[in-house]
Amino acid sequence: MRALAFLLPLALLACSPEPRAAHPALWRITDAQGHAGWLFGTIHSSDRPLKWRTAGVDAALKQSGAIMVEVGNLADESEVAATFARLARSEGEPPLSSRVPAKERPALAALLKKSGHGDDDFAAMDTWAAALTLARAGAEDDDARNGVDRALIAQAGRLPVVELEGAAAQLGLFDALPEREQRGLLAAVVTEAAIPDRDLAKSWRTGDMKAIEAETRSGLLADPQLREVLFTGRNRRWSARIGEAVGAGEKPFVAVGAAHMAGPQGLPAMLTAQGFTVTRVE
Repeated sequence: MRALAFLLPLALLACSPEPRAAHPALWRITDAQGHAGWLFGTIHSSDRPLKWRTAGVDAALKQSGAIMVEVGNLADESEVAATFARLARSEGEPPLSSRVPAKERPALAALLKKSGHGDDDFAAMDTWAAALTLARAGAEDDDARNGVDRALIAQAGRLPVVELEGAAAQLGLFDALPEREQRGLLAAVVTEAAIPDRDLAKSWRTGDMKAIEAETRSGLLADPQLREVLFTGRNRRWSARIGEAVGAGEKPFVAVGAAHMAGPQGLPAMLTAQGFTVTRVE
């Protein structure tokens, strides 16, 4: 499910030897006192390694005082998996086919077959967790190890890595969803898995924020409650923390999913509304 590659690094936790060049979007943030920070839209998984260290990104990192990411321990797959298993556990759940509308069941059956799962395999798993498991299967060509966030953390060097959210909090967003919204998430995953690939990774590589914004208004983010939980609410919390860090002179290099940069509810727009000057530099 390509949309999740722009939203949640833990949602798609399978490589080609030749890296692919990319020129993703980058913004500079400044306040009235001249304090600065940067916003960098990432992609959380890719079918091959990416050349994302542009001259602009390198210059920004050299001037930065810290790297801010959604989840700081992406390389610790065992810890992330343990957190997922702990939150996902739920006994006595019904067959997965009964958790989607009848019209979605043929597509669900196809996705289950593709992933090697059966309808009853999720009897001990919350609906949201089943949805993320199938989303991973639907994006089988992508590998989280090629994600930009993970590479940036590995290359942080002298810069401290600051979490905006963390694994438990990010997965907890799903765990706290009412069952109705969890089933909406599952239906969205099933529906999008059946849609031909729109090559959203190309939109990221070329910095096409118009195409990325369009993605934030479709699929699971078209559901108002899912949008609030997964997109708008997170951006409000993050923009407050980012603003504080910039104002304190911490010079943060903020690297989060590119979808969070898009549109009037994106981080650049929210920080502008807070009184910061936000300028796209790449």
